[in-house]
Amino acid sequence: MAEGPESALQLPPSAAPEAEVPAEVSPATPEPPSSAAVSPGTEEPVGDTKKKIDILLKAVGDTPIMKTKKWAVERTRTIQGLIDFIKKFLKLVASEQLFIYVNQSFAPSPDQEVGTLYECFGSDGKLVLHYCKSQAWG
Repeated sequence: MAEGPESALQLPPSAAPEAEVPAEVSPATPEPPSSAAVSPGTEEPVGDTKKKIDILLKAVGDTPIMKTKKWAVERTRTIQGLIDFIKKFLKLVASEQLFIYVNQSFAPSPDQEVGTLYECFGSDGKLVLHYCKSQAWG
């Protein structure tokens, strides 16, 4: 089943579950560019926009699906921090395992930073990660 860009759920800030979202992870919503967001001579954004990257989280197997699939995450966030966030968001028991996969092929180490993965495996301005409660690939 192929998912196009229109399948990425983008909620307005008022519809996002604010109470459960840590400061480092927030739903990715389109923001109107301000005059300070892009420097005049370049297309490279400046300020906070460089500190966060968009990740797309896709469920695998019998793992519950997150209503909000697209998130803006700090580049320095680790995979373990992301796993902890997903577990809390899905209200999973702390003892349950959760696996994260990149490119449906390998599980990055828990101390790997999301920004590094994005630089190596990101495409179309986002990093696609699959999550599941049992081992699926690799």
